[in-house]
Parts: sequence; C-alpha cells; structure tokens
Amino acid sequence: MGIQVEFNPDLCLRAFETQGRKLEECLPEKLEPREVYSFLKKGQRNFWFDGEIPLWETRGEGPVGRILASIVILGATYFRVEDGDVWTKGFYEVGEVYSPDDPRIHFEGFIKR
Repeated sequence: MGIQVEFNPDLCLRAFETQGRKLEECLPEKLEPREVYSFLKKGQRNFWFDGEIPLWETRGEGPVGRILASIVILGATYFRVEDGDVWTKGFYEVGEVYSPDDPRIHFEGFIKR
C-alpha cells in the first residue's frame, strides 16, 4: 500500500461550464492578467510553486490545443469528501494570456520564454 500522488508541471482545466463539472474544475469564461482564480482537481496533486507554469484546457487525460496562459500557483490544499475521494483545491494568478493564433513557444519545460 502506498500514497498515490500526482506531480503536475502545469495546470489543466476543463472548458468553461463543462457539463457535469464544478465551476472550479473549469477555466473561467475569460482569463485576465493579474487576476486570481480558484481551481479544483480530483486526486492529491503537487504543483510547482517556485515560478510560472502553463495553463491548458483539457478534455481529460492531458492538455489539448496550445498553452492558454502563464500562471503562478498561489496555494493548494488537499481534502477528503464523503465518498473517500481526495481532491486538491487551490488558487492561481494569471501572468500572461496567450492568443491561440500565437505561433511562439512560451515554455520549454519549466523555462518560460
């Protein structure tokens, strides 16, 4: 028996108002630089706190499309719900928002370009 933990070098959220998902599991309707948003992810997640990371949209099992924004995770905590599942809830601040038509590479690993 072990402790199941996932390490995330980025944050992937569902599209705005995805059916069957809580508001915090989804991207906001519009991302704004310097705004703080909450997030919710199933499982015990560890995020990098020492710099900016990419924000992606996901449909499950990883990102789709291009990086939407550069963010900083401000805090995250774990909690257990009645059915026994563990969730991670936290807050992130948006640094830059990227256009989907922008061909530039914004991150290479943890290095922001």
